[in-house]
Amino acid sequence: MKTEDNRLVECVPNFSEGRRPEVFAEILATIRAVPGIKILHSSMDPDHNRAVVTFVGYPEAVKEGAFQATRVAAELIDLNRHCGEHPRIGACDVIPFIPLTQIDMSDCVSLAEDVAERIWRELGIPTYLYGESGGQPEHRSLLHIRRGGFESLNHRIALPGYQPDFGGEHLHPTAGATAVGARKPLVAFNINLQTTDLTVAKTIARAVRESSGGLPHVQARGMAIRSRGLVQVSMNLLDVEAMPMKRVFQRVAEEAAARGVAIHSSEVIELVPLQAVIDSFADALQLESFSKDQILEWVLKDSP
Repeated sequence: MKTEDNRLVECVPNFSEGRRPEVFAEILATIRAVPGIKILHSSMDPDHNRAVVTFVGYPEAVKEGAFQATRVAAELIDLNRHCGEHPRIGACDVIPFIPLTQIDMSDCVSLAEDVAERIWRELGIPTYLYGESGGQPEHRSLLHIRRGGFESLNHRIALPGYQPDFGGEHLHPTAGATAVGARKPLVAFNINLQTTDLTVAKTIARAVRESSGGLPHVQARGMAIRSRGLVQVSMNLLDVEAMPMKRVFQRVAEEAAARGVAIHSSEVIELVPLQAVIDSFADALQLESFSKDQILEWVLKDSP
């Protein structure tokens, strides 16, 4: 992608809407209307009742796209009428900024702070800075802020540890709050289990997530996917170099087998770094010294 600015930032906002395509289409159109932005991928999930979009651009364009998307989401989404498997606190639930080229994490921290302040100032939506942007220690992890969702945060927002970085003691009545932050690339990786027993999924999630003594760099939650008649271990892999996807898959498969449950399938939400795919492929086949330079399309992409 070529822009007037050689710096490139990725933004992956999540919206609390996975069942009304027309609403998500309007949000996407708002992002596309900002010059200097390219949408790379988008997806909706009716069970999670959540939508995700990945776009890139130069910093000022990405800032504007994130803010305008939040504005439209606040106009179209009412959390009082929203329910889904995924925990959420806002119409635009989370906005991460990820450094790509000629930009570092400190720049993305500044972007997050600017957008978070503007969302509160212009839209009246309280904002939390998380990840590398987290000014308050309790806010570095989204798990702390999201626990109990919109309904619970509505009662806890004035308590120590839950007060927003920008905003007062009340959520926006329909749009809730938004978490804005800077982070490294992560992989949203879900493993579907061939059972409807939600207890199994929750038990496996507890066994594999780092916060419960499981695998490092793994966040996990058990969810029911009722439309498909199965349950899911929904995960964020925060560092796929340190904790490869194949190792995570194997651990979940082992935990499932110990409970007499088979793996139905797995899925990656949004984009995944090429190196993560290469590492999993090479690991699965026990290849020695395999690299992206052995992938035909990768070698051809720069050919005349």
